[in-house]
Amino acid sequence: MNANAFRHFYDYHFTENHKIWDSYVTPLSHEQFTQHVDYSYGSVRDQIVHIMSVDDTWFSGLRGVENPKPFNPATFDDREIIRAHWDNVEQNMHDYLAKLQNEMLFEKPFADGEDKDLIMWQVLLHVANHGTDHRAQILRVLNDLGVKTTSQDYIFYVYDHL
Repeated sequence: MNANAFRHFYDYHFTENHKIWDSYVTPLSHEQFTQHVDYSYGSVRDQIVHIMSVDDTWFSGLRGVENPKPFNPATFDDREIIRAHWDNVEQNMHDYLAKLQNEMLFEKPFADGEDKDLIMWQVLLHVANHGTDHRAQILRVLNDLGVKTTSQDYIFYVYDHL
């Protein structure tokens, strides 16, 4: 386990987020994008805002800045605003990961609270896995909307980046 491995895995995370956005979300009508779904966090928009919010919250904590309040999907009704905000969240994550060192992976990044016993590599793994879980849920909602999607399997990312 090393910092480069985590940077690689986050490249996968960012790539898959962009693939879903560019290939499947952008072509949706506004009605499809915001259509209520009785599954997980709801609409495609709500799922995306949730991923973005969780990424921002965890990495704000890692960067030592105040945790933002969870994002309200209703305030993100425009896809251009979402994409710009998501790009900013992603850039903050990239900046943090660029400075990640191997020895940091075994530190406890949070001094108190329920997360005080977590080790850095556990936090990083959790956030990436959380994104994979919710992308799978988005793919299911897209499928229910009649959108033909493809796999997000990590191994296919590896094959494409050898």
